[in-house]
Amino acid sequence: MLIKGLNKSKIIIGMVHFPALPGSPLYDEKKGIEWIASRVREDLLALQDGGIDAVMFCNENDRPYTLNADIASVAVMARIIGELMNEIKVPFGVDVLWDPKAAIALAKATGASFIREIITGTFVSDMGLWNTSVGEVYRYKKLLDATNIKVFFNICAEFASSLDKRSIEEIARSVVFSSLADAVLISGPMTGMPPSRETLERVKETVKDVPVLVNTGVNLENVEELLSIADGAIVGTSLKKDGVTWNSVDPKRVRRFMEKVETLR
Repeated sequence: MLIKGLNKSKIIIGMVHFPALPGSPLYDEKKGIEWIASRVREDLLALQDGGIDAVMFCNENDRPYTLNADIASVAVMARIIGELMNEIKVPFGVDVLWDPKAAIALAKATGASFIREIITGTFVSDMGLWNTSVGEVYRYKKLLDATNIKVFFNICAEFASSLDKRSIEEIARSVVFSSLADAVLISGPMTGMPPSRETLERVKETVKDVPVLVNTGVNLENVEELLSIADGAIVGTSLKKDGVTWNSVDPKRVRRFMEKVETLR
C-alpha cells in the first residue's frame, strides 16, 4: 500500500497550495497568517467534499523559489496544518519547495504520510545550480525516526534541466534500486503542463512494480489517457477556479474530475 489507509487503484492526490508565506517576497502582510489559514482550510474542504483520495500541502506560491526553505514558512505551514488536523479526513502529505529535509521535518511534526521532493540529481534551474544529496536526506529521515514516511521522488524537476546524460528510464531504475524511492513522479516542464505519454510508458515499463504517478498537468481531458499508464496522479492547477494555479479550488471541478476517475477504476 503506497499510502497508509488508501487502498485504491489510480490514486488521486489533490494539491492544497498555501498562499505566499512569511519570509517570501509575495507574502501579503495586510491579509496576514489568519487569511492564509482560512484559504488553506477552504481548499482542503473543497477537495475532500469533491471526493479526492488524498491531499498534499505545499508552499507553491513562495516564489521565486529557493533551495533552502525559510524557517518562518515551515513554521507557519506546521501551525496551520496542526490547526486543521481535526478536519483532515483523508491521508495527506507535504511538500516544501525545494527542501527535502524541511519536508521530512514538517511531515514528522504533522503526521503526514508522505513527502514529494527532488531528492537526487544535479540541475541547471531558475534557482541556480541545483545539487542534491539523497544520502544526507535519508540519514536525516532516520535521525528523526521518520522511516514510516513515504518518499515520492520527482525525477523531472520543473523549472530546471538535468545535467544527467542518462535516459529518464535509466534514472528511474537507479532511484528505485539505489535511492529507495517509494514512488516515481514524472513531471512536465513546469506547473500545469503534463509529461508525454511516451515518457510515462518508458518509465513504467522500466520500474514495473514501483508506483509511477503523473506529477503535473493532469486534467479532465487527458486523465483517461495518462491513467491508462500511470498508477495515479497529483493534481493541482486543473482543479482550481478557471484552471489558474494561484486561484482557490473549484468544488465543481473536483467533483467532475473525481467522477471521471471513478469510471476508470
